[in-house]
Amino acid sequence: MKNPLENKNITSIKNKAFTLFTKFLKYLEIGFRFAAIKFHAAVKRKWVRYPLLVIGSFFFIFSLFFLSIYMGVWGDLPSKYELTHLEQSLATQLVDRNGKNIGKYYIFDRRPVSFDEIPSHLKDALVATEDARFYKHDGVDKRSLMRVFFKTLLMQDQSSGGGSTLTQQLVKNIYGRPGGGTFNLIVSKFKEFIVAQRIEEVYTKNEIINLYLNTVPFPDNTYGIESASQKFFNKNTELLTLNEAAILVGTLKANNSYNPRVNPDRAKKRRDVVINQMLRYEYLKPQDTVGMERDTIVLSYQQRTDLGIAPYFRELIRKEAKELLKNYSKTDGSSYDLYQDGLVIHTTLDKQMQEYAEAGMRDHMAALQIQYEKAYGNYAPWKRKSILEPSLEKLPYYQKLIKDSISGEALEDSLNLKKDRKIFNWNSDETIQSISVKDSLSHYLSLLNCGFLALDPETGGVLAYIGGIDFENFKYDHVSQSERMVGSTFKPFVYTTALEQGVDPCTYYSGEQELYYFNNKEWSPANSGGEGEDLQYSLKGALSNSVNTVAVKILLDVGIGKVINQAHKMGIPSKLPQVPSLALGTAQIKMRDLASAYTSFANDGKPMKPFYITKIVDRTGRTIADFTPETPKKSVMRNFTRQAMIEMMRGTVREGTATRLRYTYKLKNDIAGKTGTTQDNKDGWFVGITPYMVAVTWVGNDDYRIGFSSTGLGAGANSALPIYAKFMQRLNNDTTYASLTKQRFKAPSSEVANALNCPPIVKDSTSQVRQFFESIFTKEEEKFRKKVFLNDNGSIIRTEEEPLPTEEVTEDEENDTKRGFFSFLKGKKKNDKDN
Repeated sequence: MKNPLENKNITSIKNKAFTLFTKFLKYLEIGFRFAAIKFHAAVKRKWVRYPLLVIGSFFFIFSLFFLSIYMGVWGDLPSKYELTHLEQSLATQLVDRNGKNIGKYYIFDRRPVSFDEIPSHLKDALVATEDARFYKHDGVDKRSLMRVFFKTLLMQDQSSGGGSTLTQQLVKNIYGRPGGGTFNLIVSKFKEFIVAQRIEEVYTKNEIINLYLNTVPFPDNTYGIESASQKFFNKNTELLTLNEAAILVGTLKANNSYNPRVNPDRAKKRRDVVINQMLRYEYLKPQDTVGMERDTIVLSYQQRTDLGIAPYFRELIRKEAKELLKNYSKTDGSSYDLYQDGLVIHTTLDKQMQEYAEAGMRDHMAALQIQYEKAYGNYAPWKRKSILEPSLEKLPYYQKLIKDSISGEALEDSLNLKKDRKIFNWNSDETIQSISVKDSLSHYLSLLNCGFLALDPETGGVLAYIGGIDFENFKYDHVSQSERMVGSTFKPFVYTTALEQGVDPCTYYSGEQELYYFNNKEWSPANSGGEGEDLQYSLKGALSNSVNTVAVKILLDVGIGKVINQAHKMGIPSKLPQVPSLALGTAQIKMRDLASAYTSFANDGKPMKPFYITKIVDRTGRTIADFTPETPKKSVMRNFTRQAMIEMMRGTVREGTATRLRYTYKLKNDIAGKTGTTQDNKDGWFVGITPYMVAVTWVGNDDYRIGFSSTGLGAGANSALPIYAKFMQRLNNDTTYASLTKQRFKAPSSEVANALNCPPIVKDSTSQVRQFFESIFTKEEEKFRKKVFLNDNGSIIRTEEEPLPTEEVTEDEENDTKRGFFSFLKGKKKNDKDN
């Protein structure tokens, strides 16, 4: 049974509580009424009413403004769905035939990494320095915003720090801040508040850190931690040390000010700030940083990719890939963007071979430039008024001065005024020099340029590609754009035509000079050094020794038109002049076309066009397109002709104009080749053929008014061949390429071997005997020169002989006669000069 006194006490307590609550409500009502009376009384006063109206209006307008941003009036905001399907702008990778990276195309230089690849000390450094309360807020840190409002805005304390969270910074990294000015900045800030909170609802904190580090900009136009790690330390992100991670995180405050390449001292101080922040928030212990304050900043900086390996090739692929991608679409129907879609372009280039080619080019061109300038001395053409002034007048700077109507004296002063300018120089580490406009132009006019192309003859695949000596200063591509006279490298087309027309390889032609009449003009080609006048050459002997007089005679015998047709069949698309000088390479041909034509000699008579791209893959690994080389169905020459031409060009290396490959560069490879030099030594050429590679080299001056000072210096054997030789030396020293360098040409058929089984050069010894006795008993024999008349098509109309004027016998010539008819047996070592 319950105690009645207990129930009575409970009832009494409830009554008292109710009474107290009733009194509290009465007092509260009285307080509200009093406050309302006071408020209404105060509002009647202007100094209270107007501020309240201003504050209320501001709050109302602010609410409307924020609502307008939220509703997308000032630009659409990404939805949660769109945020879950973020696609970052990724650089397109360019890789060689072995999958090695050789470059990339990008607007933002970015390569993503996974969260697990990011070392913990890098994540800790980021959070401690950029957003210490990262794990405690929802994307917007209200406490930090209040700190910024009171300390930074009201108290003008700039050391109080910023209020943006990592999530807000991530939004800025992804979407940017379009437009300029204060208003646009305010709109962007509010957008970042809204989107940051949406991101926090979609992604975990770890995913946000990963996204941030893959999108944040670092110094030198580098985006994402992987690209920054590769650029500044040449290593993957996961291998970054604490010191290196702190340096990179330190740059986020101000990319340029704390760039370790540009401002190492500032970067070091900023690194120390990062380390102290990690200590402050207990991400590190004091013992973890012992000695770090003494560590200097050591970079392994990687230069800009556009100036790295194979820049001309990468520029060629950029143009070709953009055209190819127009033919393909994404799964959603949109077009591919070469710079932002993270594609992978697979090419035929061999990165290591490219490095060997570039190294060989630099070695030779630096040395050749010195010889070239020394040979001219004080009479250099690039200093002549007749060459320098027309080039000056083409300069935009010169044209601007003329437009400003300055006096002649002021114009000359401006052109001679020295300023610090960045110039290219093989033999100086100083890229910045104090130099005038006129001297700078003269310097660049003096520079030799070059081109090099190596192809796989079976596919046309480009193995190495050098478009010039320096892409930064010379954008013009001498492989794919330049058309130059090819000199004696055209002669194989003449000899191929002759063999195709049934000319016996052991047919002998006299080396004597003849006079040609064509289009009402006289023309009399000579041989280099005047050699070969009293010799008879087989086709092999004439080609290997690059005898001009014989090449022209063969051209006219088989017909200029037939030679042109054969050259076109072999892959030369250029319009070729129907003139006798065509035999000596007066046609202007692109290097890539010349290389393509020569592949027919090593590919069963089938010329292969240069082939660059094998496939393109998207960011998911899906193949967008595969590409295969175009292989001609039919050979453009008989196998007999092809084998005979290879044997004849092997003779060029064994005993002809390219023998220095053997005795100077000690190359033992099985090489067929052809040298070439154009008129007035303007161009030097060399073509090297091995069983699995065709390589072409050109050297000359971009200004066609300037050539080499002598044939000895400008001949293809001296100017162009060494680049190929140095390239092959490096390949020979790398056992990786043994299958390429140790291959031998297949032995020619017995038919070809028998057809070539004759002396390459014949000299009639009886003529020496006759000359000896005639010099004693009779007067000198009268000499004649053959005159050949040609029609407009280059066909022979008739021939005549005219007596040559009698020349006085010099002492040296008299001594030569007195040496007797056995003197020619001693031989004379031929110079490996080409005409």
